Amino acid sequence: MNQQRTRVKVCGITSEQAALQAVAAGVDAIGLVFAESVRRVTPEQAAAIIAVVPPLVSIVAVFRHPTIEDVKAVMRLERLTLMQSDEADAGVFAAAGWRVAFLPVVRVVSGAAIPLAGPACLVEGARSGAGETVDWAAVAPIAASRRVILAGGLTPRNVAEAIATVRPFGVDVSSGVECSPGVKDAGLICAFVEAVRWADAELARQAERSKADKESP
Repeated sequence: MNQQRTRVKVCGITSEQAALQAVAAGVDAIGLVFAESVRRVTPEQAAAIIAVVPPLVSIVAVFRHPTIEDVKAVMRLERLTLMQSDEADAGVFAAAGWRVAFLPVVRVVSGAAIPLAGPACLVEGARSGAGETVDWAAVAPIAASRRVILAGGLTPRNVAEAIATVRPFGVDVSSGVECSPGVKDAGLICAFVEAVRWADAELARQAERSKADKESP
């Protein structure tokens, strides 16, 4: 889908400092992981992080195969914008009574067909947070008709190429902006956001050149 700029989400935020660094870099959203992971936070840790995030930055609660009890433990947190989990988990959230918007995760397995999700989805590899890239060319047709958040193995070095290939609505990064597992690096976050903005500007330049060529006699 066409859009004026690519949204940026930094996932796996584990501290107030990391949240502030991401906000200062200009991200659109942060992700708090409540699934089994080195980046997992407790509801209490999440509340402290949320308290330092300004109102216009979205906060995404990230799960994978949670129980109803897992979901209810997080439901009391304020300001959560989205809940992100595998599409098969949607019933668990409904049973828990959670009404926050649901962002389904589509996992790309090499050689297998990519299952189509609803009007918006996050696309990544088989293992979350493992730094594994997906087949961008295979994802591009999905992004042409849906709001795709592209994840999986993105870094400041490759995100511009990923955007040029997929044209996603947004990009999601975690391990690609870390200095060690679970520890975010402010410099890498800034470099990632700058690379995204450069990619957006380059696409805009290409569009202008294409328009000019068509209008030339």
